[in-house]
Amino acid sequence: MNSPISPELPRAPIDPADRLIVALDVPSAEQARAIVDQLGDAVRFYKIGLELFMSGNYFELLDWLVARNKKVFVDLKFFDVPETVRSAVRALSGSGATFATVHGNQAIMEAAGADKGALKILAVTVLTSLDRGDLDDLGFACDVEALVLSRARRALAAGCDGVVSSGLEAPHIRAELGGRVLVVTPGIRPVENRPADDQKRTVDVAQALANGADYLVVGRPIRNAADPVAAAWRMQEQISRALGGR
Repeated sequence: MNSPISPELPRAPIDPADRLIVALDVPSAEQARAIVDQLGDAVRFYKIGLELFMSGNYFELLDWLVARNKKVFVDLKFFDVPETVRSAVRALSGSGATFATVHGNQAIMEAAGADKGALKILAVTVLTSLDRGDLDDLGFACDVEALVLSRARRALAAGCDGVVSSGLEAPHIRAELGGRVLVVTPGIRPVENRPADDQKRTVDVAQALANGADYLVVGRPIRNAADPVAAAWRMQEQISRALGGR
């Protein structure tokens, strides 16, 4: 049975410097550590996903990041039998990670929310690499906005803390659910440099924050920049400016 959606309560303020999450989507933990060392104080929050998981040393890297006072987003999109997901989340809850992602139906999301401890669970809505045509291929008759809103409502009712959503759908989530749900937005692309890649539903920093995103996940625009450190600081400045000094 779904839990009722709780009334909106005041949320702790988010430090602007924590709103930028850099995706360490690289082949090895060694390369990931090199990026973290290079970026230094410009970035406090990192996402580690499936590519690093398959390369080995994933949890050693997680421990290394936590030991350096970095926040960690474990993006493994748990999708399995609910009890297996519950056990996986329970095991991860003591790792020091801040966020973890879950995919799947209501029972899976409820299982993830049941034993999360201090870990915040984010439900994936619709991947930013998908568009209307991709949803048709997957057999979804509704449009992207309707699907994202449905997933967000169900995630909140299931006990999840937030959702992963494109900045294009963030305003609709905010309009319906207010501040009761965290919105983490990938697919951030600078206005001046929107490369051709696998991300289809993208926004820039200012648009994402204006639309209601809490955190921005950025990978290639920083990692592949001529000067990654300067690119990271530039994004931090854009975040601060978009928030008006908040």
